[in-house]
Amino acid sequence: MDAKIAPPATEAVEDIEIHLLLEALYRRYHYDFRHYARASIKRRLRQARAQLGFTSFSAMQDTLLHGDALVGQLLDYLTVQVSELFRDPGYFRAIREKVVPHLRTYPSLKIWIAGCSQGEELYSFAILLHEEGLLDRTLLYATDINPAALEAAQAGVYPLDRIAAFTQNHQQAGGRTSLSDYYTTAYGRAVFDKKLRAQVVFSDHSLVTDAVFAECQFVSCRNVMIYFDRPLQDRAVGLFKDSLSRRGFLGLGSKETLRFSAHADAFSEFVREEKIYQRAER
Repeated sequence: MDAKIAPPATEAVEDIEIHLLLEALYRRYHYDFRHYARASIKRRLRQARAQLGFTSFSAMQDTLLHGDALVGQLLDYLTVQVSELFRDPGYFRAIREKVVPHLRTYPSLKIWIAGCSQGEELYSFAILLHEEGLLDRTLLYATDINPAALEAAQAGVYPLDRIAAFTQNHQQAGGRTSLSDYYTTAYGRAVFDKKLRAQVVFSDHSLVTDAVFAECQFVSCRNVMIYFDRPLQDRAVGLFKDSLSRRGFLGLGSKETLRFSAHADAFSEFVREEKIYQRAER
């Protein structure tokens, strides 16, 4: 009989500490990362521990429980803030060419950008809808759990050195105008036109704990669920399903799929290569 090899003691202690830290974050501040993919969470927490100068996760937990200063910093590590305008241009080209003709049939539209981070996905949608003549009759919901990210999204200010990539993506996504039509520059930054967010509701919303809040024609949630474990992925997809109107659309990230979801039968593949799904008939 083969003897089971116990994990190194230091690894086991670290796992216990991380469990207690995430439990403290949830009980003290109601941010629930307990069902995020553990390998990813562990990697980010190790980075936070090192860069914030803590010697252990227990020390972080003590600081977290007895003061409010650490929670915002911790959220910045635990929530991914990496995106760009018109990221994966093929996704937005597919929306422009294949989804927009369906969206035009609605007298008014609601679009939910779930996990909007610092707003790059939101401004991509706003610009696309403006170019297709749909922005004025669209209400966009931009949600995230990170208050600092929501504040950045609402400001719509990005470093100028990112604009070249944004512009290239916009053109590859079938942009009908110049991206420079949508921002002004000052002090090394690009400030996007506030008219793009005139129809936007920014809101704190958690896919882990919160409920459906509107019926939408399109939900875009990309590169968020890859950080969830399977039960949490199912919860999120269930929220999207219940949020979509009849034959509404769901867009996911390039590495995400509904194939193994408990709600897979509620959707059909609309643009398979771009991970755009359509809500089945209710």
